[in-house]
Amino acid sequence: MKSFDKLIVFFVVIMIVLTASVDHILLKDRGETSGYYLVEVNRVKHRLDAGEKVSADDFTAITGIYDIDADDEAAFDSKREYVICKSGDRLYRIEYDDKTENGSRRSFVAVNIAFIAVTVIGLAVLLYLRSKMIKPFNRISELPYELSKGNLTDPLKEDKSRYFGKFVWGLDMLREKLESSKQKEFEHAKAEKTMILSLSHDIKTPLSSIKLYSKALARGLYTDPQKLDEIYGSIGEKADEIERYLEEIIKHSSDDFISFEVENRDYYLSQVIDSVESFYQSKLSLNGTELTLENYTDCLIYGDPDRLTEVLQNIIENAIKYGDGKNISIVFSDEEDCRLVTVKNSGCELPKNELDHIFDSFWRGSNTNGKQGSGLGLYICRRLMNSMHGDIFADINDGYMFVTAVCRKS
Repeated sequence: MKSFDKLIVFFVVIMIVLTASVDHILLKDRGETSGYYLVEVNRVKHRLDAGEKVSADDFTAITGIYDIDADDEAAFDSKREYVICKSGDRLYRIEYDDKTENGSRRSFVAVNIAFIAVTVIGLAVLLYLRSKMIKPFNRISELPYELSKGNLTDPLKEDKSRYFGKFVWGLDMLREKLESSKQKEFEHAKAEKTMILSLSHDIKTPLSSIKLYSKALARGLYTDPQKLDEIYGSIGEKADEIERYLEEIIKHSSDDFISFEVENRDYYLSQVIDSVESFYQSKLSLNGTELTLENYTDCLIYGDPDRLTEVLQNIIENAIKYGDGKNISIVFSDEEDCRLVTVKNSGCELPKNELDHIFDSFWRGSNTNGKQGSGLGLYICRRLMNSMHGDIFADINDGYMFVTAVCRKS
């Protein structure tokens, strides 16, 4: 902000200096003589010799033409510059003003007005930029740093600027999203820890009983067959109890750990396909990969266009990562009340017997060696498509991978 204020001051100073310099040149030029009056004096004399009536108004440098008497000394005592010329038997005093004014005062005033106008307009533009762009941007410039430190509680002030209003609104939405995710993560971690502590405590009771029975049996404290059968049965019950607790722990561990917010509504499929195509046409052209888009008829789809875009992007990114980079195509088909969007890529090395697992969380196929990934991409795709009342499935045929998103028609 201070740097921009210095720029404004610098601009004003430069304009003042330029204006003063031009004024100095103009004033200096006005004080110089050009000798043009000699030309006009000769014209006057020529017209007088021709017997014409001459007026000073007909000339630029001539200010007066007077018929004088040679014996009149006062005629030669003039405060103006003049020359005496003779035409016929008479003498004439021709007064002149030969100061060069380059359009004179009007030019001087016009130049100054022009410089003032440029200064005012430039200053207005700079002040407008300061108010509408620099000041709002300066207010949010610290936000990324604050977000990186985890300071998510302070909301951003609303800004109605046409340039940064939507940007500020988006950043505040991002802040709220991060704050919400942080809170959910904290609550999830707290619940998980509480659950584990509770189940661990519950496991201790049957485990202690089993240990006591095992020690008693090891020492031969029970010899009665009926009592032994009772103890064996009790050990089995305690083991079953521990198994139930372990199943509960496994169940909680496998619960969904990612929350998905989907805003379903009606939208045209082309809205998503055009966005995906425009993005990947330029990206894939740099990689030398051909992207083919099959002709299709547009239709209304029910779901979240942003989430469907995310699904197709995840599928295409997998096609780029695990394909041979030769060709990726998007094809369309219809099935009952659904539109099927299939991403097909060549060079698939995934064994067909692993297809059942590719939508599981944290699962990575045997073709992922040396390639970074978390094993969550297709899992997220499945969750999103289910949230949009759709589905997703995959197939492999002749070295081609087919991943199809099933979108419900509106």
